[in-house]
Amino acid sequence: MPKSVKNQGILHLLLFSLTFLSVILSSCQNQKVNQTNMDEHKHTNHLINETSPYLLQHAHNPVEWYPWGEEALAKAKAENKMLLISVGYAACHWCHVMEHESFENEEVAAVMNAHFVCIKVDREERPDIDQIYMSAVQLMTGSGGWPLNCFALADGRPFYGGTYFPKDRWLDVMSKLAHEFKTNPEKVEEYAERLTQGVVDSEVITKNENPAKFTSETLDEMVVKWKGNFDTIEGGANRAPKFMLPNNYNFLMRYAALGHHDYVDTQVKLTLDKMAYGGLYDQIGGGFTRYSTDKLWKVPHFEKMLYDNGQLISLYSEAYTRYRNPLYKEIVYQSIDF
Repeated sequence: MPKSVKNQGILHLLLFSLTFLSVILSSCQNQKVNQTNMDEHKHTNHLINETSPYLLQHAHNPVEWYPWGEEALAKAKAENKMLLISVGYAACHWCHVMEHESFENEEVAAVMNAHFVCIKVDREERPDIDQIYMSAVQLMTGSGGWPLNCFALADGRPFYGGTYFPKDRWLDVMSKLAHEFKTNPEKVEEYAERLTQGVVDSEVITKNENPAKFTSETLDEMVVKWKGNFDTIEGGANRAPKFMLPNNYNFLMRYAALGHHDYVDTQVKLTLDKMAYGGLYDQIGGGFTRYSTDKLWKVPHFEKMLYDNGQLISLYSEAYTRYRNPLYKEIVYQSIDF
């Protein structure tokens, strides 16, 4: 072997050894930094090993949070405690507000830990769990939203819930539920049974054997009433906040096309244009936020939900095939990129 080649091989081996040593030292240093960061937190709960950014956001709350799973359910059964199931997602404004007001508060956390096994759920990771408890809260209150906070028996059957609770109201609700569970468990069991059956029944869809009772005149009457709520200057509904409601404008666009209703056509195009040019739409990254907090589509509620954008892509796609406005095509491609 030529001496130069041999020397070159030794040099490569030396460089490899130095690189490998550098990686090892770097890894050790990172582990030390991570350990130091963990040591800096006063509290660390059972969410620390999760991968969801939303769950990790709560990993250092004083609340003894568990992820949804058998460990939490088994603990509730063993200790005869109620479940407190709190559902949210990383981009939810009021989820952050309630965390700051209540879940980061030592006094509130002490009450939660004493009376409940507390479970945190990321609705984007577990939409199946979210749907069950959202249905329960909607049956109880007539509305829903996030943060979703539902109280349930140890076997998961819900009996009370709501959305955002201010701190004092949250403490009051927990105190009353703890008292009721302790002094009148049969009543709690009965209500959980009825509510659970209501959730089950709400998922049952029966086939309609009866002929349709509406006619085209029914649609005309409905749209005439609807027109009274049109914002003919800024588009959408004449109120604030303004939600996009893509299915509404899909319907109105088809209604206008089938019946040659120019007034409705004009309102649809106005709404689509105003939404596209407003603060509701991300002009840089593509995609729409959830809704506008004002009547001008100017001030967005800063959450870009996939289900909203999926429907809006369909809406603007259909609008482009009808009106051939290149703006709508651009919106479709930018939103898909997002």
